[in-house]
Amino acid sequence: MAAFSSRSCLQYLLHLAQDNLDFRLPEIKALLALRGKPFRPCENFREKSPFWCLDGLSEEDVHSIMARSVCAKSAFELWGHGQTHSELRTSLLNFPSEIMSPFMHKDSTYRINVYTFNKTLLFADRIKRIDALEYLPFEGRVSLKNPQHIFCLLEDYGTDPNNIPEDPNYIYFGRWIADGQRDLIRSHSVKNRHFIGNTSMDAGLSFIMANHARVKQDDLVFDPFVGTGSLLVACSHFGAYVCGTDIDYNTIHGKGRSSRKNQKWRGPDENIRANLRQYGAQKMYVDVMVSDASKPAWRDAALFDAIITDPPYGIREATRRTGSHKDIAKPAEGVFEESHVPVSQAYHLSDIFTDLLNFSAHHLVMGGRLVYWLPVYRPEYCEEMVPLHPCLQLISNCEQTLSSHTSRRLITMEKIKEPEEFDSLAHLSDPRFSAYQGHNAFREKYFSGLNKKSTKENNKSDVSGD
Repeated sequence: MAAFSSRSCLQYLLHLAQDNLDFRLPEIKALLALRGKPFRPCENFREKSPFWCLDGLSEEDVHSIMARSVCAKSAFELWGHGQTHSELRTSLLNFPSEIMSPFMHKDSTYRINVYTFNKTLLFADRIKRIDALEYLPFEGRVSLKNPQHIFCLLEDYGTDPNNIPEDPNYIYFGRWIADGQRDLIRSHSVKNRHFIGNTSMDAGLSFIMANHARVKQDDLVFDPFVGTGSLLVACSHFGAYVCGTDIDYNTIHGKGRSSRKNQKWRGPDENIRANLRQYGAQKMYVDVMVSDASKPAWRDAALFDAIITDPPYGIREATRRTGSHKDIAKPAEGVFEESHVPVSQAYHLSDIFTDLLNFSAHHLVMGGRLVYWLPVYRPEYCEEMVPLHPCLQLISNCEQTLSSHTSRRLITMEKIKEPEEFDSLAHLSDPRFSAYQGHNAFREKYFSGLNKKSTKENNKSDVSGD
């Protein structure tokens, strides 16, 4: 009973990658929620730190998180910590011996690694750090190549590369549990993808979006602006069935000009299904079809466990929908409807987001999540710009900077109630639910910012030339 009590109060240390900082906390919270566990950080928690200490977890919980996370590098069972090596020694000597002993007995093999953040140690200094741990009761044999147990001494030298202290700000020691899924960023790189387009989503961000959406085994996931299917690839990796729509016939059918260098036209087998086949996930492919997101073809029912998408911003891909400003939008007389190509018109960003939220409110299952990108002009950004809906709760809002004046924000929302008749009129009674028209000028502001930047650079070159 004492041993069980000791293990139940263990703390675990996450070592996180120092990229996509805004995305890390929502990802870990979402993965914990899949286990039914709350996010319980230890004292002195700092979100931007590369090390997070968490309470209230089991080793199985940690393995579950690390089996999916692309933001976390490694996880450790924390045995000791302190601001100095003296404090670390005291902490380690006070750690329950009954937890240590199964990993330190004479028949075991082990290895101790030394990791430093924001500072590089000489090999001799690393050996000194390991030798200084002689007070720990290791009885087993050292095995550098194939140890049964791996331990790690981690030193944190802060996050400022221009002001590295002589001594670490904090020191941790623990038993390695598992590594995260950072390898997925390389193995699923768009550079090696069979079918790509101008706006194919980065592999790392695709997996982050899937995690924010809490995609799990046997879920049904939908992307209404599917493009070349990068988000479907990420969701299928986690065992979800995937489907999508796009208004672009050539993209859906893998026809037309190629986005690859030195390749003029797409090949006969360049399509979304081929992408899933490339990663052994073809069985998770439901289908994709040509469809207008402003006129959804789905029956009115809660169909999807998650909706994950990257709507067009009007920069590299046009924002279009079917329709005409003319009074008559029927095919010309004598033209068969089956072969008629409908007229398209501009699809304003404010309308895209309004339609996306309304569609999600009607077609997500209860508790299902919508995850999408919202482009913003940074000098004007405020939280009121994020679209809201009475049936959807805002879970997280993470920024990815694109330039000095533009960024896009990853918005995660969760369905909390079924739509009712008066929800369609909510924008009249509550301004929070009104569409923000400023989104429609994003394209103009984006290019005006680029023009200002190029003008400044030309002026600088003119001055230097004089």
